[in-house]
Amino acid sequence: MAFEPPQRLVRALGETERNGAADWLVKLPELVQQVVDLRELTVERVQAPGGRSSLVVLVRQADGTPAVLKLAPPWARPESERAALAHWGGFGAVQLLDGDGDGGEGVLLLERLHPEMSVRSLPEAKALLEAAGTLRRLWVEPPAGQVFESVAERTGRQAEAMRTSATADAEVAPLVDAALAAREELLASAPQARLLHGTFRQSKVLAGERMPWLAVGPDPVVGECAFDLARLVRDRVEDLIASPSGASITRRRVKRLAESLELDQERLRGWTLFRAVESGVRARRVGRPQDAELLLEFAGWL
Repeated sequence: MAFEPPQRLVRALGETERNGAADWLVKLPELVQQVVDLRELTVERVQAPGGRSSLVVLVRQADGTPAVLKLAPPWARPESERAALAHWGGFGAVQLLDGDGDGGEGVLLLERLHPEMSVRSLPEAKALLEAAGTLRRLWVEPPAGQVFESVAERTGRQAEAMRTSATADAEVAPLVDAALAAREELLASAPQARLLHGTFRQSKVLAGERMPWLAVGPDPVVGECAFDLARLVRDRVEDLIASPSGASITRRRVKRLAESLELDQERLRGWTLFRAVESGVRARRVGRPQDAELLLEFAGWL
């Protein structure tokens, strides 16, 4: 199958600083062709702009049923995504169609949703309500025998990278110190752990046929629910920054989301701070200064 990977994916892989990203992109057309032939799929089109860590292809199965073929490199943890989707069983999340695990390394066959219609297309208040309701369905006991990364492990790696950046960039050091202190305090008294989506935001919730809204693209992790909700707090951050009352809107959003999902407001604020600073510092490191500026200004409000 001859195609050009979406530029969004190419740019994102270029920022990963991982060995093998270029080779994976080169081999991608051949891999897609192998999977399509093996499963007798008919390709409709490559989804663009698509994701930042995987290729998404709209296909039809041999019986004509529409589906989505997703291919991800090893560092995107596709087998962890497979395990989480299998555990959720389509409740609140996209349905895994090859649940027996024979999809091949880094290959997922998924139910077709409506990629052009995400929760982000709704007015902001409605979008937050629908997104939060979808997220609540995913917070379940982790499956027995499955080893998912913990919040402590994931944020531990991120914290090390943040410390390195703060050492080299004194401008971000105060925010990094505050974020790291919040992380230590939060981990010292973590509530009961749940299986979390891991990278949840409005654009990760698509319209479906079985249910009005279903989550896609998890990078699952096990930990407290406030960690998962924290990424949703800063959705549409560019609009928040542009608003003269952005800081007060952010504080109200933290309060409203925490209350709607019965979470501790201060814990949500703390994880929102950590995740915003981590994303801002990373954006600064890989050469996205505009994104970094937005995220770090947002973090300063917390």
